Amino acid sequence: MAFAFASDILPFLPLWIVAPAAVGAFMLFPGTLVLRVLPSVGLAVNWLLLVLLGSPVLSGQPAVVALGNWAAPLGITLRLDALALLFLALTTLVISAVTLYAQGEELPGRNARAFWSLLFFLWAGLNGVFLSYDLFNLYVVLEIASVGGVALVALGGGAAALVAQMRYLLFATFASIFYLFGVAILYGELGVLDLGLVADAVTSGPAAAAALILMTLGLLLKAAIWPLHFWLRPAHVSAPTAVSAVLSALAVKGPLYLLLRLWFEVFPTLPPPAAWYLLGALGGTAVIWASFLALRQERLKLMIAYSTVAQLGYMLLVFALAMPGSAAAVQAWQGGMLQILSHGLAKSSMFLSAGAIMNAVGSDRIQDLAGATRRVPVPLFALALSGLSIMALPVSGGFLAKWLMLGSAIAIDLWWVVAVLLVGGLLSAGYVLRFLLRAFVGSEEDAPATVARTGVKGAAAMALAFLSLLLGIGADPVLRLITLALPPVLEAAG
Repeated sequence: MAFAFASDILPFLPLWIVAPAAVGAFMLFPGTLVLRVLPSVGLAVNWLLLVLLGSPVLSGQPAVVALGNWAAPLGITLRLDALALLFLALTTLVISAVTLYAQGEELPGRNARAFWSLLFFLWAGLNGVFLSYDLFNLYVVLEIASVGGVALVALGGGAAALVAQMRYLLFATFASIFYLFGVAILYGELGVLDLGLVADAVTSGPAAAAALILMTLGLLLKAAIWPLHFWLRPAHVSAPTAVSAVLSALAVKGPLYLLLRLWFEVFPTLPPPAAWYLLGALGGTAVIWASFLALRQERLKLMIAYSTVAQLGYMLLVFALAMPGSAAAVQAWQGGMLQILSHGLAKSSMFLSAGAIMNAVGSDRIQDLAGATRRVPVPLFALALSGLSIMALPVSGGFLAKWLMLGSAIAIDLWWVVAVLLVGGLLSAGYVLRFLLRAFVGSEEDAPATVARTGVKGAAAMALAFLSLLLGIGADPVLRLITLALPPVLEAAG
């Protein structure tokens, strides 16, 4: 019955890409009704697809569609499996909250129309990344997502936003060139682009190694992984709050998702152990270095931006912990996937909270926020809840993710990873508590007498914060889905 149901709805799989792209195009049409109605329509379609198309995947059966009925290697394949479903669900949740927040934002009419159009084009690109199973098609949808993100940064207005946008565009272009060169080498060597066919045909050699290095370098740059994160900080500072939330929680996840696909599914036996450890070492350095810089920031948005670089570093630790042959691969994979989900929910909540606070108080300088809990209690409470996950305190999704990674590191005697997890947790607690203590313990004279109404902005931030906690409290169904997403090369370890 499940297989018949899946085959009946398979033709709707491309809608996951087409629907948000169509909404983005229609957003360019004049009329206030378009701005009020279409975002909700786009959300409804994506939620419907998540329920209808996601249900069969829970039985362990991937949904595969050949576009135009042209099978690989001639055609392009879309594939919905458990790993793609995890990222699609995270994207839908975050953009739903961002949409709620942005509907309460006062953007000029022209900027509002551009924001909604670009947001949905970015969404279409990300959905394309999660569903595409063709290396060149992945390049195309990565570019769609990148162009949407670059253009959204410019909506902040002013010279600083323009400079940040151009820097983002420059690095995104270099990243695309690296990735495309890698694809060209593989196609010249193998004559196929489908991920499954490449995995079957690829063999160790200079060409395959060069292709993997180039594609990995490009994806690390797009994902703002240390030390290739130069574009992320100015982009966050200059962009509108809703854009910062999307960039931090989602835009950097597309390249990271593809990195996981390439290393664990397409080339799992090609990289030597030293290469897996190198990626883990980059992640560990990012955790310590970026957390230390976050601790030194005097502006809330900058603190959260550097925290993003640090939290992305935790995700790279999975490569060192879950490399093929590792005795703790399954536990490390579970922790890494939970980290991706909890970071997306918590970090988007923190940015939305910061935006609501800035709008109410008029500043995001930490020294200006003393006693702000009496002025903006809802977004501050949301920021505190999401901070629990960033600090990896018990009951949060971040705690469970890092606990699983810690256990896997101890099991295989990878003590430098243990040190990174412990020191990174302490530094995270330092920069989050530094702000919270200032906001919650400020003197009465520091806070205005009236409470600001944050409305849907506070509600959007609070919803994501509660979800980041729920991810730790009710993790069983999520862990089952993560186990379904286990790469074949790691299944033997399970």
